Amino acid sequence: MKHHILTLIAVSASVSLASCSGTGSDASQNAAGLDPQKFTDTRDGKPTALYTLRSSSGIEADITNYGGRIVSLMVPDRDGQMRDVVLGFDSIAAYYPENNKTDFGAAIGRYGNRIDHGRLVIDGDTISLPVNNFGHSLHGGPNGWQYQVYAAEQPNDSTLVLTMDSQDGDNGFPGNVHATVTYTLLPGSRLDIAYTATTDKPTVINLTNHSYFNLTGDPSVEIGDHSLYLNASGFTPIDSTYMTTGEILPVAGTPMDFKEGELIGARIDNFDYEQLKNGNGYDHNWVLDTKGDISAVAATLSSAQTGIGMNIYTSEPGIQVYSGNFLDGTVTGKGGNVYNKRTGIAMETQHYPDSPNKPQWPSTMLRPGETYKSHTIIEFYNF
Repeated sequence: MKHHILTLIAVSASVSLASCSGTGSDASQNAAGLDPQKFTDTRDGKPTALYTLRSSSGIEADITNYGGRIVSLMVPDRDGQMRDVVLGFDSIAAYYPENNKTDFGAAIGRYGNRIDHGRLVIDGDTISLPVNNFGHSLHGGPNGWQYQVYAAEQPNDSTLVLTMDSQDGDNGFPGNVHATVTYTLLPGSRLDIAYTATTDKPTVINLTNHSYFNLTGDPSVEIGDHSLYLNASGFTPIDSTYMTTGEILPVAGTPMDFKEGELIGARIDNFDYEQLKNGNGYDHNWVLDTKGDISAVAATLSSAQTGIGMNIYTSEPGIQVYSGNFLDGTVTGKGGNVYNKRTGIAMETQHYPDSPNKPQWPSTMLRPGETYKSHTIIEFYNF
């Protein structure tokens, strides 16, 4: 079947532009119907705004510099109808943790996923981080970058460059870190998300994006009928606190096998399988067979209902798939939609969880004089 490719490209790690605070592009006519004024605020003394990116193929992304969050992502279905395929809120205040403690759409830092009991050792020194999830440090801690304001510059209609200057000791992490996250929409409907970071002290870093996708464009519909392909022969099992055990197990013959593509809901509630019980569904890191080759498809998600599919390409060695198991109907998002259990799925390209404490895994160490780079491409198509 001939696919019409619609690509979203992850921001290039090689982009380095001077950042400045802005008021956002003219988003008054954005396809998602968002009101930019509802995203104009000051948080921790820094201005927030809504930025609208557009591509020549009609793809549109609305992003706020608060947490570097993708607020909406409009793509056409098989009939040409534009659908918003990510979960989010329609005002900046709804993203503040005192109102909703969520990671919807966020550029996560300094460390995506979990660090065991918030403890790591760097050059013989033990670092203690604040813990915020089952006794572990998750997504950079209780005040990770998803709850901070990035400086923003929009050099053109299709690019947004976000900059974070994270001070030594930010959420317990050592080193003054300068990081960029660049979102770019390119012709062909690709979203490019690219990350860079430098430090003045040895530290660890693992950046990712935490968008929740629902390719029906209807967040009242669970993602169980989405088809998922993962180019991964192994995964990192977890214990009952969602912490990786240090093993890499084969997916063959288990409900973790998506090598041939499978409906997400087909085996998700098979809690006789310990890993699904531990994760309350899928909340695991898969070890990608792509081995950092960004030209190879790492994952594919698709909805037969709308004919929208997306391919993910990444330079990262792993991908965390989280099937929205803890969404519980207590959060109301854009358009008054209530987000119930498993109405969105996160596909987080990353190094493996707790890599600082598993020396047998690819390292997340960043030292002075080095530049961290990570690159992910999300490519949308119709079928």
